[in-house]
Order: sequence, then C-alpha cells, then structure tokens
Amino acid sequence: MKIVQKFLLVILFVFPVMIFAQITVGGTVTEQTTGSPLPGATIIIKGTSTGTSTDFDGNYQIAASIGDILQFSYVGYQVLELTVSGPTLNATLVEDAQQLDEIVIIGYGTTTKKDATGSVIGVTEEELNQGFIASPQDLLVGKAAGVNITTNGGAPGSGSQIRIRGGSSLDASNDPLIIVDGVPLDSPGADEQRNSGSRNVFDFVNPNDIASFSILKDASATAIYGSRASNGVIIITTKKGATGDLKFSLNTSASASTIKEVIGVFGAEDYRELIGQRLPNRVEDLGPANTNWQEQIFSSALGTDTNFSVSGGIKGIPFRASIGYTQQDGILKTEALERTTLSLNVTPRLFDDKLKIEINGRGSYVENNFADTGAIGSALEFDPTQPVFDASLPGGFFDYYENDGTATTNTINNPLALLQLRDNGAIARRFVGNAKFDYQLHFFPDITATLNLGIDKSMGDGTDNQPPTLAAQAIVDGRIRTFEQDEENKLMDFYLKYAKEFDKIDSRLDFTAGYSYQNFYEDRMSVDLRGDGVGDPLIINTILESNLQSFFGRFNYTLKDRYLLTLTYRRDGSSRFGGDNRWGNFPAAALAWNITEEDFLANSKTLSNLKLRLGWGITGQQDVLQGTDTQPFLPQFAPSENGASTQLGQDANGNPVFITTIRAQPFDANIKWEETTTYNIGLDFGLFNNRINGAIEAYYRETEDLLSTVNVAAGSNLTNRLPTNIGSLTNKGVEFFLNAAIFERDDFSWHLGFNFAYNDNQVERLFLTGNNPGSGIPVSGTSLIGIGGDDGAQWHLVGEPTRSYFVFEQIYDEQGVPIEGTVRDLNNDNIINDLDRRPYKQAAPLAIFGLNSRFNYKQWDFSFSARANYGNYNYNGIDLNRGNYRNLNIGQDLRNVATSVLQSNFQGTNNQITFSDYYVRDASFIRMDNMTLGYTINKLWKEDTRMRIFSTLQNVFLITEYDGLDPEITNGIDNNIYPRPFTVQVGLSLDF
Repeated sequence: MKIVQKFLLVILFVFPVMIFAQITVGGTVTEQTTGSPLPGATIIIKGTSTGTSTDFDGNYQIAASIGDILQFSYVGYQVLELTVSGPTLNATLVEDAQQLDEIVIIGYGTTTKKDATGSVIGVTEEELNQGFIASPQDLLVGKAAGVNITTNGGAPGSGSQIRIRGGSSLDASNDPLIIVDGVPLDSPGADEQRNSGSRNVFDFVNPNDIASFSILKDASATAIYGSRASNGVIIITTKKGATGDLKFSLNTSASASTIKEVIGVFGAEDYRELIGQRLPNRVEDLGPANTNWQEQIFSSALGTDTNFSVSGGIKGIPFRASIGYTQQDGILKTEALERTTLSLNVTPRLFDDKLKIEINGRGSYVENNFADTGAIGSALEFDPTQPVFDASLPGGFFDYYENDGTATTNTINNPLALLQLRDNGAIARRFVGNAKFDYQLHFFPDITATLNLGIDKSMGDGTDNQPPTLAAQAIVDGRIRTFEQDEENKLMDFYLKYAKEFDKIDSRLDFTAGYSYQNFYEDRMSVDLRGDGVGDPLIINTILESNLQSFFGRFNYTLKDRYLLTLTYRRDGSSRFGGDNRWGNFPAAALAWNITEEDFLANSKTLSNLKLRLGWGITGQQDVLQGTDTQPFLPQFAPSENGASTQLGQDANGNPVFITTIRAQPFDANIKWEETTTYNIGLDFGLFNNRINGAIEAYYRETEDLLSTVNVAAGSNLTNRLPTNIGSLTNKGVEFFLNAAIFERDDFSWHLGFNFAYNDNQVERLFLTGNNPGSGIPVSGTSLIGIGGDDGAQWHLVGEPTRSYFVFEQIYDEQGVPIEGTVRDLNNDNIINDLDRRPYKQAAPLAIFGLNSRFNYKQWDFSFSARANYGNYNYNGIDLNRGNYRNLNIGQDLRNVATSVLQSNFQGTNNQITFSDYYVRDASFIRMDNMTLGYTINKLWKEDTRMRIFSTLQNVFLITEYDGLDPEITNGIDNNIYPRPFTVQVGLSLDF
C-alpha cells in the first residue's frame, strides 16, 4: 500500500510539472558576421519531427518543453543546438565556410559544394536576372561560366539557343538536357516547337516559380544521364512549401517596349533622287507618298505579368500553389503572347518521416499570334514612295497587281498588309507533373528507395489563314492551313541509395543504382486547303515514337573529408539504333582533394577553401532525328505524297484511276551512338571566410562517330543524302568565375560576380563522299540568296572550327574600298571558282564574359547584369542581298536598298560577291542586359509582411563595331532578325 501511495504522490507531483513545462518558445535567428536576421532558418526539437522556420525578419515560435534541445540550421551555416530554459531563446549562427554545405542538385540526388567532384554550378533565386522575364532561360543569361544563351530574336517569349562549352556535335542536337523537378524534357528544334503552337520548350514554366538552376558541365557530373548528356545538363528546381502558417506572395508588373534601331535604307526623297540617277526610265513608276515602312510595321508594345502564390502547411502537410498570367505584345505589329500558368507542389511525410512524398504538377495555357516575319525584309525593300493604303485594291492596301486584277508574282509585297491581313494563331496546352516517393527502409535505414513517375503531356492546334485579299498569296482564292499536335513523354525512374558513415575509419560512402524508362510519342496532323474550299485538302498525318531505357549507378567515397572519389556508369538502350549498336555504355570517374582539410592549412586565416578536382567520362548523343525518321537504321517503306500517284487504267465511267505507290526509304544499318570523351581539371578556392570564392578549370572534349546528314555516292543508297556517322571533333577550353562579398555591413552590402570562358572548337576528321568543294560539309540552313550560289555560307571543314565561313578572299583598292567581283585566285590556276574559297572566321564566340553586381543600402537595392562575346563573326546577309544597286530593279517593282551600298558601291552583278569575306563582319559585343532598382518596406502591417517596389530596364545598351542591326544572332547568318526591344518595367512584390 505504501508503494502505491508513493507512486501516486510522484504522479501528482510530476504531472503538473509536465503540463506547465510545455511553453511557447520564441526568438530571433541571426548570423554572426553582420548580425542580420536569417529568414527561412529551420528549427527542430531534437529527436522529433516537430519543427518550424523563421519569418522574413528571422523570428520564430515553437511549442516546446523546458529541457528540450532545439536544433537551428541554415544553408551555409553550422548547426547550433540550444537547450530550452525559458520562453525566449535567440540563436546566432556561424558561417560554415569549412563545411561549404550549400546544397547542389546533381543527377538523381544532391550533394554539397564541399563534396562535389564534378564541374557543377548552382545559381540560386537571388542570383537570377531581374526584369520582365517571359522565358525561364533568360533568368540564366550571363550567370554561369561556359554557358552561352542566345535568344532567337525579340519576339515575346522567344526560345533560345543554349550552348554549354560550345556544343559537342555537328548537325545532331547541341542542346543541353533540361530537367524540371526530376522530369527530363524532350528538346525539339525551334521550327518544330513553333509548329506545336508554342515558341519555347520552357513555356509551361513560370519564371517566378523557379528556385534555382543547377548546371552540370563535365562528363563526371553528366554521365549519370548517359546518352543525352554530351551537351551538358540544366536541372531546374521549383519553389516548394514549408510547414507553418500560410504565406502569400503577389508579384505584378507592367512593361513598355520600344525598338532601338532599324536598318539603314533610303528615305523617300533620297530614293527618288537615286532612281533618277540610276533608272531614269523608271521615274514614272514612283509613287507620291513618303512612307517609312519600318515605322509602319514596328510599334511600342505593352505587357503585364502577375503571379500569386500561397505556401505553408495544412494539417502538417507542406504545399505551395501558384497562378500566373503574362500578356506581352511584340514590337512587330500583330505579334502577341498570352500565357496562364498553374502549379502545385505537395510534400507530405509519413511513417515517422521514413516516407517522403513529393508531388509536382504544373500546367500552362498559351495563346500565340505569330506575325509574318517576312514583313521585316519587305519593309527594307518596298518602294518608300508608295502609299500604305489604297481603297480601290483588294484588302485596302497598296500592292502590285496585273491588269486582270491578279497579284503579281515577282514583286515585294506590302509589309503592313502581310501583318494585318494574315491571321496566324495557335494555342498550346501543356502539363508536366511527377510523383516522387523516397522511402527510408525501416529494417535497413541506411538504404533509401526512390520511385519517380512523371509525364509531360502537350497539345497544340492552330490556323494560318492567308485570305485572297493578301497579294502575297500565290493561290488567288487564298490558303488555309490548320494543324494539331499531341505529344506525350512518360517517365519511370526507380533507384536505391545506400549512405553510411564509418567513424572508425573516418569515411563516408554512398551508392546509387537504378533503372530509367522514358517513352516519347508524337501525333501531328496538318491540313492545307484553298480558302474557297475548292479541291481536295492536302492532309499529312505523322506519328513518331521513340523509347529510351537505362541502367545506372554511382559510387561516392570520402576519406577524412579530404579525399573524394566518384565513379559513375550508365547503360542506355535507344530505339533509334539497332543490332549491336542499340546499347551504349557511358562510364565516368572523378577525384577531388580538399586541400584545406590538410593539417598544414587547418589554421589558415586566408584560405577558407581549396579543392582540386580531376574528372574523366564518356557521354552520348542519340538525337539523329531528321524529318520524321525515328529509326534511321531500319529498312522502311512509305506511301507516295499527294500528287505523286501513278495512273493505272480507268474506272467504269472512264475516269482515270490513280494508285498510291510505296517507295523504299533510305537507311544506314550501322548507324550508332555519337560519343564524347571529356577530361576536366578544376581548382575551387575561397578566401577570407569564403567572402571571395571562385573556380578555374580546363577541359578537353573529343566527340567520335559524329552524327550528320550528308551527301552519299549516287547509287549507294536510296537517297542522295543520309543520316550517318562521319567523323570527330574536339573542344578545349578554360573557364573561370569569381564571386566576392566586397562589403558586408548592417546598412550596406555589395556583391560582385564575374565569369569568363574560352572555347576552341575544331573538326578533326570527316569520312565523306560527294561533298565538294573542300573536305567538309555545307551547314544546312546557311544558304544565301545573293547571286549564283546556293550552297552554305558556313561549312564544317577538317582542321577548322565548326560552322566556319567558306568564302573568297576579297581584294580592296588603295583606299580600302572593296573591288566588286575581284577576289584572290588562291590556287593560281587563273580561274575563279569554288576551289578558291577558304575557311575564314567562325560564328561561335571564342570567349564569353559575364558581370553581375548587387548593392543593398538600408531598404534600397540595385543590381545589374552585363555580358560580352568576343571572336564571333556574322555573315551580313542584309548587306549582301540589299546593299547593291542591282536590287533596285530585279523584279517588276522598284525596290529599296540598304544605305551600306554607299560604302561598297557594289552593282551586284558578279557571282563572286555572294561568298566574299567582305560580308563576314566582327560581331563581338558588350551588352547591358538589365538594371534593377528596388525599395523594400518591411513590417508593412505586421511582423512578417513585406512590400518591394522596383523598376527594371532591359537591353539597356550595346557596344559593338558590328554594322548590322544586332550582333547577337543564332548561328551567325544575319538576314531577317526580329529586333530585340528596349524595355522599361515597373512592378510591385507583396509578401504577407
């Protein structure tokens, strides 16, 4: 009985103590160096899953008991443990320069900067470009060494050409693999993307939802993705929710864009004088007007961008949801983009946090109106003395017609009519989502099993209506083209990860192994018919499907936090290859030495980080797709196209009967993987507690079995051009970046970032037949109008950079003026022909630079981002085709010419001017991409509210000696570029 009484007394004493020990603990989390609060820091009661995070001012609250231990953590800082002894508990975190625990996303997992052995760059949200960003890749422009991003012109939401370390292929894809929240995207070309109703492979991603980019550059980092990693990998991570109270964010802005420069052509009065001098017999064909056609087709453009998000926890389940709306007109009239995006992220944890689930879903609805960019070229040539409108003509626009009322076929058409009368619109709908399950095995906690299921589904449809009133329409009754496209990309990844620390031998290892399945399906159909409905429509229906299956593994071992080893292997099987060539093997290895962990640097006050990295690996390339052939190794047969049928007798009524023929398709049974071997050496460094940090590295890449479509000997196959393996090329270069926190004070900070990359690219070997002159291949899509030439201005030539210009050497007079049609006879045979053309300069830059800076003074912030290209050359097709007097009278109409003709005085009647190196111009430049000024008001109406007002200028200024409209041109052929506008944006951000 006494024992029971004593027990009850203890219970009566302890119970109220336990009740009253549960208190609300709060305080502020700051960082030691400046005393600044740390928003988003994590606080967890040790030994439990109960936790919270700090608000924008570093404040937190959590229910805890006296004696509990709170763990305070923040990326880049040492974990701090404090014991609860009362209702107030402040924490000061120390920067963890030695641990360098900033998380970096890599293939099928994460690592830290300290433990990374490959060439990996992470760009966080605060480092991304500011401004009216309609395309996600524009956030990254100029931010990462060795990453060159060139937009496809100034149309709203335009796609970009992205090159990492110069690209590794000739005519197969040079685009990096893009992964969004674990889902690898298909990467169609610009034309295919537009044909699906979109402008950009990133259209479905709202830039405001992006948290970070991770760029994998060398083979040791990318080989885990095997066959698609030769051109690097860009991993996009979107923003996620966190437990706690609901938090709302509203961002809205408005923008105005204007054209900065136009091509120099003759005004109406100067043009009349020119025609009087050059073509006096055509003076009577001049009109009475004074029309600036470039002013007619370009105008100022307005845009709006609004995004709203909510995040937090509902019943302990973190989530984030957002909706965004973007509307942007183009500076080319009738060009417009309207986009709505939705996203949802849910990250519940079950079974004592053993099972982590991440569900991501994002969708987009994009309406595009595509202006006829041919109007840009027409505006340069259309007679400036002619009026814009003529009510007596079809459509109400002035144009050229025959006496019978039909439009002429050998004239330039009214530029504004091309825009106003043509209706070319499309709608693109897309959903990308995945469900990822990470399960830490209860019976074996060192092993985590991951299942990732993803889908990328898109549908597009559109109509291009060219009415009979459009004089440019060759069919007098008009033309209507409609299309529908349905694409589906399915993904399944399953992998196991074993991670273990061995304290006795001061080692740490983890091992990942898994299987990946991805299937690509596309069904597209186009219908062409006359506008009056006469005749049968031309219907083309194409179904494409390809499949990729892979096994992969990665082994990481760390000894004493000093010596690191990474081994990677992936085996890919592609439906694009057959027989023994179907499977490719892609191994990689990397070593790293954390030198600052050695005893002789342990007490260094200068060096906070010094790491040497060595890497080697093989990656692949399978994107040989040309046209609609997804199985170029397989003998196939295809039906003839409409109009190519064979008549075979007559029916009972005497009408001819046509039979669709079946024809054999070209194939190469031995076509195989393109493989790139990369060697990389890098040195990471940090100074003064890592306030100055950076890296320098060098690489060498050799690509074997290059994939390209080339000429083949007559009779050797079923075509004169065939996709096949043809040779090898190399890339070698040096990269450097430096980030510095120059000032870190309570009221003022200044951060500066600089990056530089040099790349030397060369074709080593080509195995060709039927590609003359020169031992090379003309680059598809680089033919010039000019006179007397229809092969490429750019060639892939042995011993030269890819896309080298293949031109004649121009001869100049004593005053430095080019002598028309006079070029050097390089082989001294007294005949000027294609054998006298030579490789000269290249389209890609030799070096790229990036400079960015961010200032904070009290509540003000200012940032800018600039970049430069050096050593890139453009072929000025504007001057070639419009900078000569011949262009005045080459059709039934009179045509304008570029004022550059006054410098060359070219008549334009000699064949040699088409491929003269006179038109190859230095296109190096310095561009200020954006400048942003902002003002932030904290504690707007309560502790955790904030408002920021900002203004951004985009495409601020350009410094260049290039004499064209813009030196920044995809692949270097300057012929009809959509000008990049100057944009002013004002906006408001509200967090509450």
